[in-house]
Amino acid sequence: MMVNDQLGDISYLGFQAALAGYIAALVCFGIEFASSRGSTPTAAEAVSLRLRAESRSRTAVIDRKVGAVDEPDARIGQIAKPQRAVRPPMGALFGRAGLIVLTIGFAAQLFSIVTRGMAAGRAPWGNMYEFTSMLCAAAVAGSLVVLYRTRSDSLGFFVMIPVVILMFVGGTKLYVQVESLVPALHSYWLLIHVLAVSLSTGVLMVAGVASVMYLLRARYERRLLAEKAWAGESGSELVPAADTGSHGFTPQSSVAATSRLASLPSLAALDRVAYRATIVAFPVYTFAVIAGAMWAEVAWGRYWGWDPKETCAFVSWVIYAAYLHARATAGWRGSKAAWISVLGFVSVLFNLFVINLVVSGLHSYAGLN
Repeated sequence: MMVNDQLGDISYLGFQAALAGYIAALVCFGIEFASSRGSTPTAAEAVSLRLRAESRSRTAVIDRKVGAVDEPDARIGQIAKPQRAVRPPMGALFGRAGLIVLTIGFAAQLFSIVTRGMAAGRAPWGNMYEFTSMLCAAAVAGSLVVLYRTRSDSLGFFVMIPVVILMFVGGTKLYVQVESLVPALHSYWLLIHVLAVSLSTGVLMVAGVASVMYLLRARYERRLLAEKAWAGESGSELVPAADTGSHGFTPQSSVAATSRLASLPSLAALDRVAYRATIVAFPVYTFAVIAGAMWAEVAWGRYWGWDPKETCAFVSWVIYAAYLHARATAGWRGSKAAWISVLGFVSVLFNLFVINLVVSGLHSYAGLN
């Protein structure tokens, strides 16, 4: 089938517009995240780590935004006075702008993917450039769902960092003109297998970023507990300062007053995002591995041959299966499970770049050689 180079150029313009939108969204989310410095957590948030550790059946975390534990209101019983509408802070305005720009960029990327497929006359995920575009679109779609449901713009900032990097690499180093597929890819399994891999990998990226944020938030709360214990503000039931390595803390250098990590979602919210994203993506990724094995039997006469890409895909599957098991096992919830999720994310990225571009194997037709 003849390719349409002019439509391919239009598709690339859509890709560049999407990248520009993602960069603008990253800047807006970054400004909002930077402006959150100085936000002071509540006392309920300060002890959330201890409550989570004491919970045997679930992650018990007090969410500052939900307000599970609130300070007593001294105005109870008094007549409520009408309050003047407060203008949203500048950071919140940038967060809203970032969400709008991100949505527009996602629409531009969908336009780029559709026109790329029309230009090539096939499924638009036949090389590394197209696969990277699909992966980033899936990651942005997953992050948009989370952002519109939770309004946690800090998650958008952290998700857009790897998305912008992948989009930039895809649009520069991995980009190829619209071309026909190599003979090995002329199969209906391309539509099934690669689509499932790209979509599941994109959603797993959201889970990996949420797990990284969980670890950052957990470290922040540990430092906050150590500081309060050192200052004698948290009570005798908390971890003593000698056991937390808090010798360098002073009330004048309060973590709550200087750390931007206070604006991150609660541990419960981040754990929930990572878990639900993995629950959605893991069955799709499992299907992708099975479909790849069936395609291998059609193409090479065997279901499994421990090709480098097959091996790495299996390792990634085992890691995410271990994460789901750890997430449901007492003693492994929290930071331990988050570390496993991050390891799975690293394994997926290793399979995407190192295996495809560096290691020689039966899958070495990324469109660059």
